[in-house]
Amino acid sequence: MGLLATKSAFPIFSLFLFFAVPIHQTGASTILWTAPAIVISAMMIAWAAESAQFFMAQGFALAILAWMQTLPEFAVEAVFAWHQQAPLLLANLTGALRLLTGLGWPVIYFTAAFFHRRRTGKPLDCICLEEQQSVEVVGLLLPLMYIAVITAKGSLTIYDAVVLILIYSAYLYTLTRLPPEDAESIQELAVIPRTIVKSRRPVRIAAISLLFLAGGAAVGFVADPFVGSLLAISAAFGMPSFLLVQWVAPIVSEFPELASTVYFARSADRASMALMNMVSSNINQWTLLVAMLPIVYSISAGKLSAIVLDPEQRLQLLMTLGQALVGAMYLIKMQIKWWEAAMLFVLFFVPFVHATAAGVVTVTYFVWAGVEMIRLASGSREPAALLAFVRTWKAHIR
Repeated sequence: MGLLATKSAFPIFSLFLFFAVPIHQTGASTILWTAPAIVISAMMIAWAAESAQFFMAQGFALAILAWMQTLPEFAVEAVFAWHQQAPLLLANLTGALRLLTGLGWPVIYFTAAFFHRRRTGKPLDCICLEEQQSVEVVGLLLPLMYIAVITAKGSLTIYDAVVLILIYSAYLYTLTRLPPEDAESIQELAVIPRTIVKSRRPVRIAAISLLFLAGGAAVGFVADPFVGSLLAISAAFGMPSFLLVQWVAPIVSEFPELASTVYFARSADRASMALMNMVSSNINQWTLLVAMLPIVYSISAGKLSAIVLDPEQRLQLLMTLGQALVGAMYLIKMQIKWWEAAMLFVLFFVPFVHATAAGVVTVTYFVWAGVEMIRLASGSREPAALLAFVRTWKAHIR
């Protein structure tokens, strides 16, 4: 219960931190200390979350871990929303989501495949999900359907935020109903969280709380100057601020999460857990992070205000949504194969080679997802995740 209270109150505390910071200009050199500070604070949060998740059911623990790992994303996005930087609101969001799926998922698969071959001398055919992990798959599908509605109408409002928060609440409630799974070995944790877990209870609680508080305070303090330094760099070098914010900020803030999931993926047995860590991050960004934007934007404006998406934002959101749908179609069969991981990476990388390829890649995503949906509807492909979710619901939730 104490961890749940921390989880609920902590992002609000961080928001208050940078609400109190006035808008100020920073130089390009500020990134030399703000970027490492973001990484260090994110690592502190990750250590605390990894230590805490050792004592609870895996699915719920991964949801909390994903929340804490993406707190820097929330901080950066809230800075833009608070300062009414509407054109940049979706830059960091879409970049982070495409980075997680287009780079993170393939890295997890190929890391698991590398270590599996080194141990056994055999190739890894696929990463197969466990029965209860169907909850995360369904939890990803629901917000994607509503994000499609937001994209179609071209605006993001407080009412959309309410719907997305309800979706996430239902997902989190479902996870709390699942029985605990086998605990991971303490020896498989990194040095710092392993030391915390093996400590006496008072020391453990103090260490976890201190890491959460210090990491969150650092994120709140650094978020505003970090954003300012990115804008200063874009102005100094004549780079589009949207693209800089879309890729530099997510790479910095997502680095600890990518590192921790790669650590999990070294074992083929834990590769599905690493993948679900990424999926949990996708879910909370598609729901809570998107929901936060119109809330903070409206508070800053002093009235209920809709965020109207311009053509560039809609294209970026469409491409990100298309990529997520393709990934969800992979997971709906409860496994991901090597060629699917490779295709996710290729389609993620293509727009960097040629900027005009963004439209082609977006169409490719939706055509591919559409074909898979037709196969599901026609019965030529079994929706294994949906069937597993029904069994899980009947066994543990209903």
